[in-house]
Amino acid sequence: MELKILTQQLKQHLNKLKERYDHFEPPKNRRDKDFFELVKRETTPVYNLLEMWEEMALEKVKEREINVHPQQVTTTRENMELVLMHSYYIDARRKRYMEINHSVLYIFDQIISELSVLNK
Repeated sequence: MELKILTQQLKQHLNKLKERYDHFEPPKNRRDKDFFELVKRETTPVYNLLEMWEEMALEKVKEREINVHPQQVTTTRENMELVLMHSYYIDARRKRYMEINHSVLYIFDQIISELSVLNK
């Protein structure tokens, strides 16, 4: 799979997660096994995409095809993982959530933009 396509898919997931954060209530019991299973089932595919994305993005950084620092790639993955959890457990203040969300979105947009220019 292409890095640009992967990044676009993750960007779609990021938008869905923001909608979830905005429209859903926090779980009544954080230790609820059914809720945990739901979160696990819904987030595992995103975690897998993130893992592939990080490997591919770091490779593109090494090849100097995208102008992003390797630490930014790693931090973006970590931040996306935080967004995943905060979107389900709704346990972060809105301001903090939006800061993390925007930082992930910024890197995704930057990579998509650079790969679009490269592929022309």
